[in-house]
Amino acid sequence: MKERLEQVCQEALARLETADSMEALNEIRVAYLGKKGKLTEILKSMRDVAPEDRPKVGQLVNEARAQLEGRLDGRKRELAAKAREEQLRSETIDVTLPAKRNLVGHRHPNTIALEELERIFIGMGYEVIEGPEVEYDYYNFEALNIPANHPARDEQDTFYINKDIVLRSQTSPVQVRTMEQQKPPIRMIAPGRVFRSDEVDATHSPCFHQVEGLVIDKGITFADLKGTLQDFARELFGPETKVKFRPHHFPFTEPSAEMDVSCFKCGGKGCRMCKGSGWIEILGCGMVHPKVLRMSGIDPDEYTGFAFGIGLERITLLKYEIDDMRLLYENDDRFLRQF
Repeated sequence: MKERLEQVCQEALARLETADSMEALNEIRVAYLGKKGKLTEILKSMRDVAPEDRPKVGQLVNEARAQLEGRLDGRKRELAAKAREEQLRSETIDVTLPAKRNLVGHRHPNTIALEELERIFIGMGYEVIEGPEVEYDYYNFEALNIPANHPARDEQDTFYINKDIVLRSQTSPVQVRTMEQQKPPIRMIAPGRVFRSDEVDATHSPCFHQVEGLVIDKGITFADLKGTLQDFARELFGPETKVKFRPHHFPFTEPSAEMDVSCFKCGGKGCRMCKGSGWIEILGCGMVHPKVLRMSGIDPDEYTGFAFGIGLERITLLKYEIDDMRLLYENDDRFLRQF
């Protein structure tokens, strides 16, 4: 894997040095850093890597990506400067005319936050797995130990296509599908769009995004859950971040908890962002319920695991101190170009 990664990196750097146009740079970016690029293929092949080697391989891939992105940006600046020099030599500029400004788009705040979350968990040895947005009722509810009379299965909360098919209300079905198709050990995160019958307001939307995680292996305990999420919080919000777990209830985990982080704005002293409490709730988590493991074909007497779910928009709102979720989707360029 390391040799393959070095070969891909050297190949990409060699192509960057000979690239003579922005179009060529974009082709190289897609070929190596895109969704179907060679680095992404290496990440997808991590399921064939021994579990103990995944963190190291994930780190190597992140370093390779950072190196290629840095050189790509540098090459873009070089070509832009060269093109500018050619333009100045070949054109006569009337400086009395108003300048023409090209509006160039960039990544959405949600995308920036998601890429940071993926970077953190890939560095821990997790793989990123996606699943269908239109899902069977069985995977969305029953396989997660959510009974037929649970409020979440009511049509007032969930969008039903028919009695057996729904628009998924969480990305947990991806976890169930992974447990059915893949033998432990499992370390994965499942980002994606989800749907719930909510009225649009400053903190709710009928369409939003989640990032859910799952770890299944022998000897996994709640201590592993706490340590993992503590490292995640410190990496995302800063090394001084503290975490607090509060008992909660989820049908698919037992015991269950909600996790708070110390307010990164005031350091836990109390401010407008944390509503004076010094703490901010960011996710729900717990140990995977034995019944969920058994329904997915995993022996709960041999394996244990933990799961967690993060609202991506919540992370984005906290990270950039945005107080209204609707701003993310109104396509107001004056707002989006701040990021």
